[in-house]
Amino acid sequence: MVSDKQPIRRALVSVYDKTGLPELAQALSDAGVEIVSTGSTAATIRAQGIEVTDVASVTGSPEMLDGRVKTLHPRIHGGILADRRLEDHVAQLEEHDIAPFDLVVVNLYPFEETVEAGGTFAEIIEKIDIGGPSMVRGAAKNFASVAVVVDPEDYRTAAEAAVAGGFSLAERQELATVAFTRTAEYDAAISDWMLDQLAELDDEDLVGQDEEIPETDILDLDDDDAEELGLRTLRYGENPHQRARVSVLDDEEPGIAGAEQLGGKAMSYNNYVDADAAARAAFDHQLPCVAVVKHNNPCGIAVVGEDEDIALAHARAHGTDPVSAYGGVIAVNRTVTLAMAQQVKPIFTEVILAPGYEDEALELLRTKKNLRILRLQGEYRRPLELREIWGGTLIQDADAIDAEGDAPENWTLAAGEAADEATLADLAFAWRAIRAVKSNAILLASGGAAVGIGMGQVNRLDSCRLAVSRANTLGEHGEGETAPERARGAVAASDAFFPFADGVQILIDAGVRAVVQPGGSIRDEEVLEACRAAGVTLYLTGTRHFAH
Repeated sequence: MVSDKQPIRRALVSVYDKTGLPELAQALSDAGVEIVSTGSTAATIRAQGIEVTDVASVTGSPEMLDGRVKTLHPRIHGGILADRRLEDHVAQLEEHDIAPFDLVVVNLYPFEETVEAGGTFAEIIEKIDIGGPSMVRGAAKNFASVAVVVDPEDYRTAAEAAVAGGFSLAERQELATVAFTRTAEYDAAISDWMLDQLAELDDEDLVGQDEEIPETDILDLDDDDAEELGLRTLRYGENPHQRARVSVLDDEEPGIAGAEQLGGKAMSYNNYVDADAAARAAFDHQLPCVAVVKHNNPCGIAVVGEDEDIALAHARAHGTDPVSAYGGVIAVNRTVTLAMAQQVKPIFTEVILAPGYEDEALELLRTKKNLRILRLQGEYRRPLELREIWGGTLIQDADAIDAEGDAPENWTLAAGEAADEATLADLAFAWRAIRAVKSNAILLASGGAAVGIGMGQVNRLDSCRLAVSRANTLGEHGEGETAPERARGAVAASDAFFPFADGVQILIDAGVRAVVQPGGSIRDEEVLEACRAAGVTLYLTGTRHFAH
C-alpha cells in the first residue's frame, strides 16, 4: 500500500513563544530539514549554531512597518498553499521558482495575555497577529500537502515525524483541526475585546445624560457577579459573535453543566449542547452503551452485554459512521476501560463523557491535550424541557422512555410473524435509540448497534433513503473493512408513523426484516399491507418520540 506520509524536507518556523524552539530546531536540522524563519525566531535558532534561512532572503523583501509585514508574500504563501496533488500547482511553483513547505510551525502574538495583563490600547492592537493566522490557516487548509503545528507541546511529535518520514494524512488533518480551533479562539478573543471597547465608548456617551439606563441581563454582568449567581462565562456562544454563559442549577445533581472536567480545553457552548445530546442517547439504555454524537445528532450508538468490555460498544458505535464520528462527542454510560481509551486515542474527538474512567484509561486519554474529558455524577434526569420562543417560553415534561408503548411487551404485532428473541432485542434497542435522533428519524440496527441513521429531514421518505444510504456506504466492519449492504437483514425504527407506504417500501426493498413504529396514520393499512406482502414483521407502539 502506498504511504500517505509527506516527508519533511523544508519547514517554516515563526513563533512568538520560544518555548521548546531550540530543541525543535536542532531535531529538524539533524533530520536534514531546511529551516526558514523570521526575525527573532531566526536569531534564536542561529544562536544555537543551527543553519537557518531568513524569510527576507526568500521573499527578496525586508521586514517592514515595525514587523507588521514579513511573511505576507507569494514566495511564502505559494509554498504553503500549493496542493502538490495537482500538476498545475506543481508547475506554477516551478515556473515562479517557489519551493514548497512541508511543515509550518507558528504560534501567535499573545493577544489574550496582553489583554489579561492590562496592556494599553496601543499595546493590545499591536498584539493582533496578521501574518501568523494567515500562515496557520493556509497550512491547515492545505493539510493534504502540509503539516501545521501551533502548540509547543506538539514539537516533540513534529521532531519524531521528521525522522520517521513525516506525518500521515490523518495526522495532518488532526493537526489542521487543532490549528483552525486555535485561530477561531484567537479571533473570538479579538472580537470580544473590540466589542468591549465599543461598549465603553457607548457608556462614555451616556455620561451626564438623563437617559434611562437599561436593566442589566445575565450576559451583561461582570464575571464576578455572574459567578455569584452560579454562572460561568464561555468564550462565545454557538457562533463567535454571540456571548454565552452556562449555569449549574443544583450542585448536588450537576449533570452536564457541572460535570467534573478531568482534562482538555475549556468546554464551549456547542460542546455542552452536543454533550447533552450524547448523554441523552447513551443513558436511555440500561445495557452498557456508547453513543457518538455530531451536531446534536447520533452518528453511532451501540450496546453490549453486562459481561462485555465497553470497548466493543464503542467499536460498533464508531463503525456506524466513522466519517461523521470525526470531531464528535462520545458518551458512555459505564466506566471507560483502557481498551476503549486505546480505541479513542487515534480518533479526533471533541469531548468524552462517562461516570468513570479506569486509571490507565484516564492517563492515556489525557495525552490528547485538546480532548475534553468529563466525569458525570448521579443519574441522568431531566424533569422539564424549556425552549425560548419570541415573546415567551415553552415548557414541557421531558421526553423519556417511560410511556406504556415503550415496553416491547405492550407492542401490537400488526404484520408478519412474531419476531424471534434476537430480532425483538434489536427492535427494542432501535426503539430506545430513535428517541435521541432528530425528527424525522429512521434508525436501522443489527446486533445491538445502529447501522444506518436518517435524521432531521423534512419528510420521512428522505429519512428512509438517508438511513439506507448511510448503512450501505459509510459503515465499517472489523478493522476498517467496509461493510456493504448493512441494511439487508437489519431492523428499523421510526420515531413517528409512516404517512404513506412509500417510506416503509424503501426499507423493505433494502432488505430490512422487521420494523417498529407508533402507527396512527390514516393510511396505516397501506403500510401494513406493504409489510405483509413482503413478509416483513411490523410492530406498533402507540407511542411517538419526536425530537425537534
